Amino acid sequence: RRGRLGQEGRASLCSFLLGASVAALPLLLGSSPSLLAAPGLRGRLALALHVAGVNAALLLIYPRPLYKIAVRACFLGFAFGCGLLLSAGRSAWRHFGWYMCSLSLFHYSEYLVTAINNPRSLSLDSFLLNHSFEYNLAALSSWVEFTLEKLFFPELKQITWLSTVGLLMVIFGDCLRKAAMLTAGSNFNHIVQNEKSDTHTLVTNGVYGWFRHPSYVGWFYWSIGTQVLLCNPICVVGYALASWRFFRERIEEEEITLIHFFGEEYLEYKRKVPSGLPFIKGVKLEL
Repeated sequence: RRGRLGQEGRASLCSFLLGASVAALPLLLGSSPSLLAAPGLRGRLALALHVAGVNAALLLIYPRPLYKIAVRACFLGFAFGCGLLLSAGRSAWRHFGWYMCSLSLFHYSEYLVTAINNPRSLSLDSFLLNHSFEYNLAALSSWVEFTLEKLFFPELKQITWLSTVGLLMVIFGDCLRKAAMLTAGSNFNHIVQNEKSDTHTLVTNGVYGWFRHPSYVGWFYWSIGTQVLLCNPICVVGYALASWRFFRERIEEEEITLIHFFGEEYLEYKRKVPSGLPFIKGVKLEL
């Protein structure tokens, strides 16, 4: 039921927190948060034991269907905790820690909000970890660019004010997307629907009164923000162009379906409210 966490949601939340507990290792070891940035043998052993211990606990607690959910949520929690460790330290990887927190929290919150909002559509795909080959390639490209530029142009990765701007873009984008998901409720689905369900209604209130596609607007600025945060000039341009093209095509596809579902009601809404994305007006109607 919407507004309540079911078994899958509770398992994911507990597992995420268990994974994120890696951030407490410096306190337990009596060391500094820089444990992760330049770990010695003690630090590596602590990380390995934490991963092994948490995974063993998940195997004991959850049956296999729930374990598949738990291990993914735990992985994202572990990445979030490692990001906190990097962020708290004073190493050159600090801004990459911000990025790790942003990326892991985005993917986990996609699952959690779906579990609250629309549990009938909940699946392992709700984590969006296997979104597409292109999405995974884009993420890998950003890591490669950051690493290479950090090696050859280290000063480029120390522009704190620019990384702060990127972090604010990330926060704004993710908050807007989650607000859109919560406002839409059970009408929101990660997959464009081709058939109208009995409960499918046109949502025009809240953030949908600002933009016709607030979840896409949020994701658009979140994705670009991650690269501004990393001070990745090549990927900033690449992400902006690729995201714009993807959402232009996605919006046109979705609006054809929405016009089929709601007819004149959606056309009137389309006339009054912008898409929210630059130079994207949505599907064009032949008169």
